[in-house]
Amino acid sequence: MSDLYKRLQDVNEAGVYRLGCEVEILRANVACADFALLETDLTQCGNKGEFLATIAAAIRAPEWFGHNFDALADALGDLSWLDVPGYVLLLRTDDSLGLADADRDEVTQIFNDTVQYWRGQDKPFWVFFY
Repeated sequence: MSDLYKRLQDVNEAGVYRLGCEVEILRANVACADFALLETDLTQCGNKGEFLATIAAAIRAPEWFGHNFDALADALGDLSWLDVPGYVLLLRTDDSLGLADADRDEVTQIFNDTVQYWRGQDKPFWVFFY
């Protein structure tokens, strides 16, 4: 069992990070932990609509997903359609996330709030950028 495998299961370490290992190593450890790997490539996103559509597809959002930031926060705080012990959102992106500065700040807050919400549910929620 690797250190990464153990760390992924630690709800208090879960957060928003730049990926510090090879993607394949993360994928293997996520699979061993039986977590949901919600992976997508944001490098082609150029605006908020494209970002939201890409994230919605990655998290397998239900039909009620409203393609706005409130719906993103609601969906990330639900994930009832994924019956797993934890979540890893793996985002291939540049630093902009394909968003304007204000939108990027809002998404960063949503990600941080989601980590905190799931921490309260004793479930790790990780966001990794690479």
